[in-house]
Amino acid sequence: MHGAHADGVTLNLWIAAGIVIFCIFMAAFFNGSETALTAASRARMHALEKGGDRNALRVNHLLAKRDRLIGAILLGNTLVSIGSSAFLTSVLEAIFGYRGVIYATGLMTLLLLVFAEILPKTLAINYPDRFSLTVAPAIGFFVAIFGPILAAIETLIQGLLKLVGIDTKVHHALLSGHEELKSTVDLMHREGGVQRTERDMFGGLLDLRELTVEDAMVHRTKMYTIDADLTPHEFLHAVVGSPYSRVPIWRGEPDNIIGVLHAKDLLRAIEDSGGDISHVKIEDVALDAWYVPNTTSLQDQLQAFLKRKIHFALVVDEYGVVLGLVTLEDILEEIVGDIADEHDPVALGVRQNPDGSVTVEGSVPIRDLNRVLGWQLPDEEATTIAGLVIHEARAIPEVGQVFTFHNFRFEVLRKIRNRLTTLRVTPLGGPQAPSPS
Repeated sequence: MHGAHADGVTLNLWIAAGIVIFCIFMAAFFNGSETALTAASRARMHALEKGGDRNALRVNHLLAKRDRLIGAILLGNTLVSIGSSAFLTSVLEAIFGYRGVIYATGLMTLLLLVFAEILPKTLAINYPDRFSLTVAPAIGFFVAIFGPILAAIETLIQGLLKLVGIDTKVHHALLSGHEELKSTVDLMHREGGVQRTERDMFGGLLDLRELTVEDAMVHRTKMYTIDADLTPHEFLHAVVGSPYSRVPIWRGEPDNIIGVLHAKDLLRAIEDSGGDISHVKIEDVALDAWYVPNTTSLQDQLQAFLKRKIHFALVVDEYGVVLGLVTLEDILEEIVGDIADEHDPVALGVRQNPDGSVTVEGSVPIRDLNRVLGWQLPDEEATTIAGLVIHEARAIPEVGQVFTFHNFRFEVLRKIRNRLTTLRVTPLGGPQAPSPS
């Protein structure tokens, strides 16, 4: 009888060990699946699904009902964890008495922590896409099996939350889709997966709907215009001397724009007149100016340029006063950065000094400075670096004045009337310092 009892105890231990190992395996499966599915790339799964991958389709279906997915995994994990602990405790208690409870608690804590938590989650977080594709069919089976139980639990939870005034059916996103995309690309850049130029191009594309033409326009003080009342040869000389193919022309005063002249149209008119420019009427050659409000978003203006097949527009304020001009190239530069050709004037604007400071012309746009140097100066309240200093100082500074804000030091070097023409900007380190990449 004593031998039979020992054999029975040994058999119970082997059964307990087998059940515990199975439960630990299932707990590891559920924990790893939860980590992998929540970390899986939605974009990659979408691409694989379009390519005909059935497991990717299952992953997308599971992620589409994330609440039901998490509920099924938690339910399965809870069942196997509590079940294995309870079974092992009962067996060890029968063998060792009350000390079996202590042994079971310590042993199950160690086993579950190492083999059911840390190990599978580490594996899943390093290979989330591959792990997700592998476990998707099995997890889908458990979601279907636990469906009725989960539906009842969800109804109960929603009822309890409604009692305290929380409606789980209304989702309030903290970030818009555009903000989430920008944040994701910025994070990938910091982790080394995306280069700065690629991040800037993607961010510039998303920013088009938030920026207006006033943010990208050439200010009226920098517009190249030609007086229509010049003599024919003086006018031709001015057109040839222009670095641009399209030039606004005015009469009487510079604000009185009467049209926009394309150099190719002028050449064609001179050829039609037998090479004699004195017979060419500038008004007949020039195109009507296209005026757009300064509040037009760059995205809308880009669509308008493409629709009208015109690449040049004058920007006006609410009173009809010309503020500047915007071209298709200006908008594209917001995406890809500066586009220069052999006829573009050399824009100095920014000069880096040996001491780490940067000498900047006051008219340099903040966005261009951020893009070139990797800075993160705010551009919501001002377009140019001089405008930012005036906004922060709440006054027009004098030469020699120094200001510190946004983790930078700004010194006014030159000033013409009320315009800050040259500043020295010095990064002070910290989160706003220029990035090396």
